[in-house]
Amino acid sequence: MLAVQDVIAAIGGVLDAITQAILAMSFGFQMLPTALAYVVGIGGCLAYKSVLPISLQAETITMAGTMGKNIRERLSMVIYAGIITATFGAFGLLQNIVDFAGDNIVCAMMAGVGIILTRVSIDMAKDNKLVGLVSMVVGLGVYVFTQDLVYTTVISVIVSSAAWLIKNGKPQEEVTTEERFKLKFYKPTINLGVIRGALALMCLTVGANIAFGGITADMAGVQANVDGLSVYSGLADLVSALFGGVSLEAIISTTAAAPHPLTAAILMMAAMAIILATGLLPKIAKFVPAESITGFLFVLGALVTIPVNSFFAFDGADTVGALSAGITLAVTAISDPFIGMVAGIAMKLIAPILGLTF
Repeated sequence: MLAVQDVIAAIGGVLDAITQAILAMSFGFQMLPTALAYVVGIGGCLAYKSVLPISLQAETITMAGTMGKNIRERLSMVIYAGIITATFGAFGLLQNIVDFAGDNIVCAMMAGVGIILTRVSIDMAKDNKLVGLVSMVVGLGVYVFTQDLVYTTVISVIVSSAAWLIKNGKPQEEVTTEERFKLKFYKPTINLGVIRGALALMCLTVGANIAFGGITADMAGVQANVDGLSVYSGLADLVSALFGGVSLEAIISTTAAAPHPLTAAILMMAAMAIILATGLLPKIAKFVPAESITGFLFVLGALVTIPVNSFFAFDGADTVGALSAGITLAVTAISDPFIGMVAGIAMKLIAPILGLTF
């Protein structure tokens, strides 16, 4: 059964995902294998009867893109993180891990990621000052008036891209199918940097599956199956990265507000799979500089991820909870989510012993 609202909600998800795909391409990830990940996501939603779609997510794309020194390291991080996440979900361990860490630490980790996103957006804006400045100003203005990330993304990207086209007078060269749209097996590598990156991505995925999955499920009026979500999101990442694609994660999806959220979710993922598999994305991307996403990244980091997760990290926290959340947030912001969560858990364990109070 399909309603007009289902289609509209799916289109909103597609518009958001397209901008994330352009960001992923800027880090060297390929789109045809990413289309396969969307197919895995469709299968997962059908198997679990889950209304929680998976899609491209700026946080994990940015994390993998900046922590890996080259594309092979970036793909290896996604592969190992996908295996770990899927395994945790299959054995029902995800909720146990979260319960052990505590909501304060998980939310503080996500807030720290928000700081990372904000910093990345500023760095990207410096690389293309015109596009970056226009994207940020427009993105902030649209979000203030609409409180809607979809409108924020689409309008800031269109306006900043238009400014870039007016200045340059012609679009960028199109990325050819031979360069980006082929299936090539990538043998994963392993070193300390890759291990650290994989653990960081795994922690970020855990946080996103719980936070974003829970929000989307609430919008749809159902209970989130976080372990099931972790299984199919982890398998999607594995399939995608083995052939050069980027990871797909839980998102706050507009499809959850549709009359038939499962149908809308599948429609959104199917549309993205078609766009990526048929080579339409490069035709769009030549009119859209990568820096046009800076406005969305800044808003997502500074106005959404940091304040929302900080509130839940410190709301009602006792001394130990506040200390562990503060350490998690700070260490995540200057390093990565894995080290941040480890530091937060360590503080949670030693604070009572040391008698730390304030």
